[in-house]
Amino acid sequence: MATTFDLADIKRRMQGAINAFKHDLGSLRTGRASPNLLDPIQIDAYGSLMPIVQVATVSVPEPRLLSVQVWDRGMVAAVEKAIRESDLGLNPQTEGQVIRLRIPEMNEQRRKEMVKVSHKYAEEARVAVRHVRRDGLDLLKKLEKDHAISEDDSKRHGEQVQKATDQFVAEIETLLVAKEKEIMQV
Repeated sequence: MATTFDLADIKRRMQGAINAFKHDLGSLRTGRASPNLLDPIQIDAYGSLMPIVQVATVSVPEPRLLSVQVWDRGMVAAVEKAIRESDLGLNPQTEGQVIRLRIPEMNEQRRKEMVKVSHKYAEEARVAVRHVRRDGLDLLKKLEKDHAISEDDSKRHGEQVQKATDQFVAEIETLLVAKEKEIMQV
């Protein structure tokens, strides 16, 4: 832990939790095609697992179609296999080095499952923000105990940390509601 209190560092760490949450939400399947949909897929390439973006270019030529342009002809089968084995429910169609993925309509049950997953991601993000808050408050208590800062400063900084926490948790809620609406949209 640091030996001085830095509110900007705490906010930066909380923003990191928000960014991770946004990334997780981007990888959730909705009714529309999104290049981020394939982010969680790992390809067994050259003896190690690599994210799909390191072996191919993912684009969205149509609202319900993803196009994966594999750079190395020898990797096409591995990419196709990884997409098929992911639990995204996508069926790859290969044409040379291009893999096309039609995004099928999601049924009501699948939409509800996606909403549950988004809630799980939101809770993980909230917990991450609260961990940063706890670290900040623990540091303040330690600094106060060591007489590095006054009790009033500790209280004031503690209130600033709580205000930042509330702000970031509210941002998580806003993102969650927007994603839920997007998922449930038919």
